[in-house]
Amino acid sequence: MVSIENIFAAGAAVLAGRQLGAGDKEEANRTVTTVVGFSILMGIVLCVVGILFMEPLLKAFGASEAVLPQAKDYAFRMFIAALFNLPAQSMNCAARAESSVKISSVAVITGAVLNVLLDPVFMFSWGFDMGVEGASLATTVSQCVTFLILLWFYLSGRSMIKIKPRYFKLSGKFLWAVTAIGIPTAVIQICLAAATSLTNIAAKPLPDADLIIAAYGVVQRLILIGCYVVMGFMQGYQPVASYAFGANNEKRFHDSVRFALKGSLLLTVLVAAAYILLSEPLIMLFNRNPLVVEYGKWLLISQVALYPAFGLCYMMTITFQTIGSSKMGLFLSVIRQGLFYIPFILILPKLFGVSGIYFSQPAADVLTILVCLFLIKPMKEIASQHMLKP
Repeated sequence: MVSIENIFAAGAAVLAGRQLGAGDKEEANRTVTTVVGFSILMGIVLCVVGILFMEPLLKAFGASEAVLPQAKDYAFRMFIAALFNLPAQSMNCAARAESSVKISSVAVITGAVLNVLLDPVFMFSWGFDMGVEGASLATTVSQCVTFLILLWFYLSGRSMIKIKPRYFKLSGKFLWAVTAIGIPTAVIQICLAAATSLTNIAAKPLPDADLIIAAYGVVQRLILIGCYVVMGFMQGYQPVASYAFGANNEKRFHDSVRFALKGSLLLTVLVAAAYILLSEPLIMLFNRNPLVVEYGKWLLISQVALYPAFGLCYMMTITFQTIGSSKMGLFLSVIRQGLFYIPFILILPKLFGVSGIYFSQPAADVLTILVCLFLIKPMKEIASQHMLKP
């Protein structure tokens, strides 16, 4: 679901940013209005298909029979949340494209804080005692509120970009232009989901499989926090780079690229250092079973040992998106958790047991770093060539 959101959200942000940089506000209006409208349609499709095929989907993503009932309780409302989440993400990215970061921050932070506050109210016995269903309901309500805040911003006329029915013009050519930009970001999310699923599947035949899977579930939550730190930084970088690229401002574009490259590497090093130093207490925040903590500690360390590979690869994917080199963006989006990680996670656990799971991510990251370093210079040259064209 997140990957599909990102296709349209990233596509709208980059395309609208380029159009604003080129001074074409009318086209930016059409882009954002059409993307938001199409996101609403896709939200309806995802909601219906997700609910109808919930059980086979959850099993395909590695849910065991033991956790399937709770997974279904949680997933039901998550599919309903797609009705709000997809258009909200598109509007949020469009707001950043026009530098309306205040409303974007207010909407996202309000939803996040509301989610935290509603979780215990809906989940625990002193509240509505809904358990896992309560957690899902809290998330759905908070995402709806985020959607309503962003919708108010656009309908109230406070935005630079206008969302109006007359601007809605859906065509195959337009959809291709948006998806070609947004697919690399979506593929990153798809590969993350596939990697998680395959890691769970690889753990199933091993001794202590349920404990390893439980530990990996905790680790994935922590890794996502680190991912979101980097993604948030990149979402700030992308509108600046898109605007400079659309305006053919070569100096500002390359300045933003250098800043984003240094910033992404610094952030990933800081996240990796924090997770390695605090691996055990962080796992214990979620689970105090000694074996889960032990497995989780080493899983977390292995996941972030070469974490700058993620920052470097993600930054370059976003940049290739921005300059219209969608094929290179797509290639980079698939290498780390797809092309490199998947063969390792399919082979190494069979040869080395749980140690094979530990080594899979660092092995994939080494190859990712080598490929990215080789492509930095071509990335800058392609951008300069595009901006020099009349």
